[in-house]
Amino acid sequence: MLVDWQNLLQSAMKAFGELAKGNPKIMDGIKALDEAGAAHGALDAKTRELIAVAVASTTRCDTCIAVHVKAAVAAGATRQELLEALGVAVGLNAGAAFVYSSHALEAFDTLK
Repeated sequence: MLVDWQNLLQSAMKAFGELAKGNPKIMDGIKALDEAGAAHGALDAKTRELIAVAVASTTRCDTCIAVHVKAAVAAGATRQELLEALGVAVGLNAGAAFVYSSHALEAFDTLK
């Protein structure tokens, strides 16, 4: 196993609680952002959580992965749906690396 996901999630929840207790406005802000992302209701919770897992994978945030995988499971996501969402993330991340490689090359050619 690469990561002890249960322990990571428990530790993260404890750390989040300490952060929220020390500065409640941070948690209020996070909650406001989360609620704003779901404000229109066009996507169901499962779809939003699958998107969150895909984004978390591209941003390399293990804690985000744990939190959103748990939420995706609770929302009824299947392993196959997760695999498809992750496939999109992999394709986009590779595509982003391709696009930004062209930026780096252009910068090099401009700044040499």
